[in-house]
Amino acid sequence: MGNRKDIETIADIRLLVDTFYGMVRHNALIGPVFNNAIQDRWPEHLDKMYRFWQTVLLGEHTYGGSPFPPHAPLPIEEAHFNTWLGLWRDTVDSLFEGEKAEEVKWRAEKMAAMFLSKITYYRHHPSKPLR
Repeated sequence: MGNRKDIETIADIRLLVDTFYGMVRHNALIGPVFNNAIQDRWPEHLDKMYRFWQTVLLGEHTYGGSPFPPHAPLPIEEAHFNTWLGLWRDTVDSLFEGEKAEEVKWRAEKMAAMFLSKITYYRHHPSKPLR
C-alpha cells in the first residue's frame, strides 16, 4: 500500500462523499441534473449519502429507504452514469486504497448498472416508478 489508507470510518465516508459531490456539482454533464433535483437541500442529501454508504460499507445500519425511486424520473442516460462512475472511481482512487476502497467502487458500478437497467425498462414500460 502507498500513502493512502482504506475506508474504515464514518469520517472516511464523509471525506469520500463530500469530495465526490464537490466534483459532481461542478461537472458540465451531471452537475445540472443534481443541482436541479437537489436545489438547496444539499446538506440533507449529503447526510443521506453518508448514512447510505455507512450502512452498505461499514455495516452500521443508519440508512433506511430505497435509493432507486428518487432517480427514476431524472433526465439521465448512460452517459450520465458513465460520468458519475468515472468521478466516483477517480475520487475513491485519489483518497483511498484497500479492500473497502475496491468494494465501494464495485458496489457503485453494480448500483449504476441496476439503476440504468430499471430506468431503461420503465421508460419503455410506463409504470409507477417514473410517474
